[in-house]
Amino acid sequence: MQNKNGTQRRGFGRALLGLTLMGALALSGCKSTKEVLKIGAAGENNPGPCPRAFALYDASRIVEFRGDNESFANVGFTGEVNNVRSLCRYYETEPIVADLELTFDLGRGPAAAGERSATYEYFVAVMRKNVAVIEKQTFPLQVTFPAGQDRVRVTDKVDRIVIPRNAETTSGENFEIVVGFNVTPEQRAFNAAGKRFRVSAGQN
Repeated sequence: MQNKNGTQRRGFGRALLGLTLMGALALSGCKSTKEVLKIGAAGENNPGPCPRAFALYDASRIVEFRGDNESFANVGFTGEVNNVRSLCRYYETEPIVADLELTFDLGRGPAAAGERSATYEYFVAVMRKNVAVIEKQTFPLQVTFPAGQDRVRVTDKVDRIVIPRNAETTSGENFEIVVGFNVTPEQRAFNAAGKRFRVSAGQN
């Protein structure tokens, strides 16, 4: 359970079944690791670096419009991935086990002024670096805005992302952990164009 604007731990589900699953899913519009918000550091005993963990640029923000045009008055709920922190561990032939801590900045615009609760959805995908998705899961993120506030920061955690390796020499550098909101094609295009609406921007 999530506490008030607090942290909720989530399991990533079953262990990944290995690289034979590559290509089973597609993550369209994936950027290079230039969009890294925070790269996890390797643990003390790791034979190599951890997988890069970052927010996909086109899905790192979400703006809900309730109307026919992209005006501030039509903005409902908004969200932005503020930070992605990762920690991993692996040794000899052991799989890579990674934990994520994600920080979200969430907002409530004029079109949602009478609503205090919202449910966002974000994904966590494990990729073979710049190749294909191995596994992807979606998580709900529920938030209640305190009375009189239209912005809130929430931290969520995803534990035990297990990535099997083919050999002891397979480094975490071969993988990436990509996160982002589940966005519509229109929302993705809005993000890709570099447009932004924040509650703090006022009526301009």
